[in-house]
Amino acid sequence: MEARVIRWGVLVGMVVALVAALAAAPAEQGATIRPEAECADLVGDFEIPGTRAHVTQAEPVARGHEAAHCAVLGYVEPEVRFQLKLPTTTYTGRYLQYGCGGFCGELVPPSFPDCGPDIGGVAVASTDDGHVGRGAVRSADGRPAAANQAARDDFAFRAPHVVSMAAKRVIEDFYGDPPAFSYFAGCSNGGREGLLLAQRYPHDFDGVIAGAPANYQSPLVLYQAWLARTNTGADGLPVLTADLLPLLHDAVMRHCDRVDGLVDGQIDDPRRCDYDPAPLGCAGDGGKCLTPRQLAVVRELYAGPKDADGRRLYPAGQERGSELAWEDWITPTTDARAATFSALLADNFLQHMGFPVGSPASSLADVEFTAEQLALLNVEGVRGNAMSLDLDEFRDAGGKLILWHGWSDQGVPPRALLDYYERLTRRDGDLRSWARVFMVPGLYHCGGGATLTSFDPVRELLAWVERGVAPDRVVAAGRAGDAVRTRPVFPYPLTARYDGTGSIDDAANFVAAPPAEPTRDAVDWVGSYLHEKPGPAAP
Repeated sequence: MEARVIRWGVLVGMVVALVAALAAAPAEQGATIRPEAECADLVGDFEIPGTRAHVTQAEPVARGHEAAHCAVLGYVEPEVRFQLKLPTTTYTGRYLQYGCGGFCGELVPPSFPDCGPDIGGVAVASTDDGHVGRGAVRSADGRPAAANQAARDDFAFRAPHVVSMAAKRVIEDFYGDPPAFSYFAGCSNGGREGLLLAQRYPHDFDGVIAGAPANYQSPLVLYQAWLARTNTGADGLPVLTADLLPLLHDAVMRHCDRVDGLVDGQIDDPRRCDYDPAPLGCAGDGGKCLTPRQLAVVRELYAGPKDADGRRLYPAGQERGSELAWEDWITPTTDARAATFSALLADNFLQHMGFPVGSPASSLADVEFTAEQLALLNVEGVRGNAMSLDLDEFRDAGGKLILWHGWSDQGVPPRALLDYYERLTRRDGDLRSWARVFMVPGLYHCGGGATLTSFDPVRELLAWVERGVAPDRVVAAGRAGDAVRTRPVFPYPLTARYDGTGSIDDAANFVAAPPAEPTRDAVDWVGSYLHEKPGPAAP
């Protein structure tokens, strides 16, 4: 009897595996799937768990700069707008949903990824996260959430989930079947959304890319306020001005570029850079030197925020080598009284989003840098933070997670991601089998930089999910002077080492190297208790 049960279990397992393989086969082979419905017929209402979706517009778009597709516009109740592009001649059973940056508030058209002919066409979608921003920087407008709990919830934890359900439902109507594989990719707030989806909706996506994740959201807002206030003098003007950033950056590079063994205009691991700006000091009013107050600001920016008792309010500060990226984020470029992006984000969040509806709010001018202030922010903040270490269900469902960060990120300090990743590693000793981190030298917040400027691991994620090929390197690209530069980025903590032959701008001439010393990335800071507060989920 026991042997019969075992054989039956094996047979069931084989059948399940065969069904899964057959379902995945068309996408794996790059075979195209033709629509079974007319594009215009998608207009209508769709029931999805817990709510309804409405397609308000569906129009065919002929092949041009993009593949031919059905362009879909719609919303999920109450007002989560989405845009969906459904390839009409190249679709291969895959769906990719993009995250949005800042506080979202605008519907950015999704782009088709270049996955190569072996993959073919992918259906893509984007969302505004449930509200429409106003003003010159719509993604920094927090006003729609001021007295609207539904709008807050959509942005904090609901919108990407309900859009995934709506998009898959529309895809099924159009092609006859739901997607064989579903993916999510986002950076900054989109990276936060990616981690939140893996934590709270572990069956929505087979693979997630979370770039520069703002997953420590409420502490990060306090950090943004601290950035803005640290560099503002009593006269309301910036202490460290934008014209001094090249001077500071050049001094950092002269001191630390060679630390990794190669003078190439980038610092592979800023933690090995111990530069202090004292040699740039002067007793006068500045110019080609830094006043004592400016020196103090630079040191504070590198160190990160602490309270009066010396306790860390955030696990990181600005990295050495990121100085050129401080323009507009920390210090204005032209109008000295213009609000920087850190100031806009902080003030909008503190006034309109950071505290429970109906309770007293705060502002950039009034916020205090104390553990008590952080605790007050976290009352509402746990709804949108994506700090939980429990990704077990995502892992057990076969989910794959690629995390990445630029080492010169001026907006979301990269060491916060490493703090999170080490905590994950302590919880799951086999973490690298389903989640890996890639740290990109010199890259700014979500892109841009002095050398490497772009990083896109979409192809590597698809190969990991669909073929079990774990990413052992991803190539970043950019420019170094007049040359195109490519560099391999290896799974952390490995770094790229020049093999001594050929161009230093060619990724083929680099090999993986272990870290110079053991990594210890978990940081003792006052918000670490938030890892035990997972936050709510929508139906």
